[in-house]
Amino acid sequence: MAKYLFEASYTADGVKGLVAKGGTSRRSAVQAAVKSVGGKMEAFYFAFGGHDAIVIADLPDNTAAAGLALNIAATGTVDIHTVVLLTADEVDAATKQDVKYRPPGK
Repeated sequence: MAKYLFEASYTADGVKGLVAKGGTSRRSAVQAAVKSVGGKMEAFYFAFGGHDAIVIADLPDNTAAAGLALNIAATGTVDIHTVVLLTADEVDAATKQDVKYRPPGK
């Protein structure tokens, strides 16, 4: 499974829902959504700053991650940003790729 970081920012309607139902309700809802696409939620945190909630999840693939993010965003209550997370071993493997690339102007 691949690991993803989701950064969520609530809209005004999202904040109203959070206030009405509480934080644990949101965590449970996200956990169920992650599970519904074949994944496992590793962490869920509320945050101050640029984003209201941070979720780390293991998901089967990019299709599952995109489906999750699209369906959450479609509610209009959350703006979501998805980041693919790489392990150190994956970065090591990436640096060993024999990439044939010509920079601009060369």
